[in-house]
Amino acid sequence: MPREPEPSIIEKAFVLQALQEGVRVDGRRLDEFRKVDVSFGDEYGVADVRLGKTRVIARVSAEVTKPYPDRPFDGIFSITTELGPMASPAFEVGRSTEQEVLLARLIEKAIRRSHAIDTESLCIVSGQKCWSVRADVHFLDHDGALVDASCIAVVSALAHFRRPEVSVEGEKVTIHTLAERVPVPLSILHHPICVTFSFFHGGETVLMDATLQEEQLREGDMTVTLNKHGEVCQISKAGGTPIEALVLMKCANKALVVVRDITELLVKKLAQDQQFRARRDNLLESNAANARDMKSDFV
Repeated sequence: MPREPEPSIIEKAFVLQALQEGVRVDGRRLDEFRKVDVSFGDEYGVADVRLGKTRVIARVSAEVTKPYPDRPFDGIFSITTELGPMASPAFEVGRSTEQEVLLARLIEKAIRRSHAIDTESLCIVSGQKCWSVRADVHFLDHDGALVDASCIAVVSALAHFRRPEVSVEGEKVTIHTLAERVPVPLSILHHPICVTFSFFHGGETVLMDATLQEEQLREGDMTVTLNKHGEVCQISKAGGTPIEALVLMKCANKALVVVRDITELLVKKLAQDQQFRARRDNLLESNAANARDMKSDFV
């Protein structure tokens, strides 16, 4: 089975000694988050997120299906992840690693189980038809913090996505194209963001947003999921070095500052994308009108 190249003994000693002195290899502070860059595709629901050298693309799609029998008034929302050799040689296509299973569970708990989406708004006809929204997460580059980057990507893609308008007349359901009616955004209740902390030297050194090299050397990790209102969506710590409650509270407070900054960035990027699409649509309409006028002049 392929493995990620491990740091040498000299690299390990250098990084750990530097962390003990409060210095990181990339020059960041111990509690500093890497720069986040969010961009959107031409289609609705495609988000490209870069967290340092880590890159994740999320794509949201929707189709009409039958709701679950035990939840006839709710739509369906699911998240799928794909870790391949493009992101890292340690990942293989078709073979799920423990890291991929843990990552998928963390994202699902952070977004789906925290009820970030109002699934009742996805219902079309009770017990018969509903929207099934699916978020596909693809990892292109792996340099640590896959959970944080993928969570930002899924939340960004969900906020950017627009589903077709639906009209119901009796038992007849009509799905209108984007040209017929303006598409409808999803009903998002809040924006959960994951922030992962790594622990070194028996929990004495706490690191935010570790790189791949730092992740390979850490003794434990913890993922805190919050929204901008300070509401805790989940706290995940799967083994590793035990930490005290006071350390947990400090991590949560630091994570809240990062979550608010990322949420503000996301809102700004969404507004810029909407302005770009409005200018583009107006330009296309004006060009089409000019073409019609020229044609009528020749006639």
